[in-house]
Amino acid sequence: MHDVPDASNPPQHPARPVEAVLFDFHGTLAQVEDPLTWVLAAATACGAVLDRGKATILADRLLTAGRAGGPLPNRVPPHLAEHWADRDLYAHSHRAAYTGLAATVHTDVAGLADALYERLLLPDGWIPYPDTEPTLRKLHEAGVKVAVVSNIAFDIRPLFAAWGLDGLVDGFALSYEIGRIKPDPMIFYRACGLLGVDPERALMVGDSPADAGAVKAGMAAFLVPASDPGRPNGLSSVLSLALAGQA
Repeated sequence: MHDVPDASNPPQHPARPVEAVLFDFHGTLAQVEDPLTWVLAAATACGAVLDRGKATILADRLLTAGRAGGPLPNRVPPHLAEHWADRDLYAHSHRAAYTGLAATVHTDVAGLADALYERLLLPDGWIPYPDTEPTLRKLHEAGVKVAVVSNIAFDIRPLFAAWGLDGLVDGFALSYEIGRIKPDPMIFYRACGLLGVDPERALMVGDSPADAGAVKAGMAAFLVPASDPGRPNGLSSVLSLALAGQA
């Protein structure tokens, strides 16, 4: 993947004018809340109060088991294998996979697995990166179209609305709605179709090899690091590519 630039090694000049920028969601525009906050908030929703020490240990165990938006699990139990394989295509599989993984961790808090999953669906369960709003706004003001392309099994539009970012995004290409998962070129083609631009005039921005799959659809691709919640991830460096040559 040496031909795909990243935030530490940006190209000097874009190969062609950029009419649209496609962004990955998790790890690119936003990050899930930190694990301790996640566990404490979910426990509170269940009517339980955990001390920080116990919550920290529990958070570590849940991360090892597999957290949505977090590290991949070391092992997926056989009874969850089918849901795991389909997690980005069907909402019920996504929920079943991650609540099932959380349920493998012993806890005295009744209903915690479901409460942990519900945090994923709330705006408070995510933190947009510091450069997300200014980057999207500058692209919008420059007339560059924006789409969010995500392997995900629930609607993230309400999150963008809650953050006041919905007016800066022109379309959403979500795997569970389209039935294709990155790096399948079809999800990138669909995103370009939503925006009415040719793939050759689009730039895909993400944080993983799956996002770099856009190259197979004829697009340029640019990778940024998936930083911790609230920490800059180099997203604003996209502007030097997307707005090159504009006044």
